[in-house]
Amino acid sequence: MSDVINVDEFKNNISTFAKERDWEQFHTPKNLACALSVEASELLEIFQWMSEAEQKNISDEKKEAVAEELSDILTYAVRLAGVMNINLSSSIEKKIKKNAKKYPAELVRGSSKKYDEY
Repeated sequence: MSDVINVDEFKNNISTFAKERDWEQFHTPKNLACALSVEASELLEIFQWMSEAEQKNISDEKKEAVAEELSDILTYAVRLAGVMNINLSSSIEKKIKKNAKKYPAELVRGSSKKYDEY
């Protein structure tokens, strides 16, 4: 299976899912941002006490839990973009360009420092 997501189709599917359940009333930007944060925390919880070795050799069960949390995170992010009429493709492209200026490869290669530390 290909790992390609059609963002417009995904936005429409999530919107339809919410409409069918009368959940649009709850899908305010703040509520969606809160839900996104909660899901990100649930992802972090999976790794919370794992050693580096455990992270590198993660069990199939834990990997499935990671996949589910990533799916929740992406779903809320795309739903928030849809509710706010944000074009994710163009915003991601702009952000990558912005980061390329903040973090020039020849200057930051191999470093984990923040842009204002070099």
